[in-house]
Amino acid sequence: MPRTPSNSKAGLLLSLGGSAVAVVRTVKQMRRSRGTQDKLTALNTVAGLVPLVTSALLVLRRLRGRSRRHAR
Repeated sequence: MPRTPSNSKAGLLLSLGGSAVAVVRTVKQMRRSRGTQDKLTALNTVAGLVPLVTSALLVLRRLRGRSRRHAR
């Protein structure tokens, strides 16, 4: 059974930090694949980057929603 994501601010920030580290690692892999001109690895890296960016954007949206609710 999948766990529901934590709604705590610390949990959301930790998730965002994990996504940021994964994006940095993926960008480094992309640079390496461009250096070797391996198009298949570059394509695989881009395909792996899309869910990471989406995940980070979802966490940011949840953080913004929390800050708007607390500001009222």
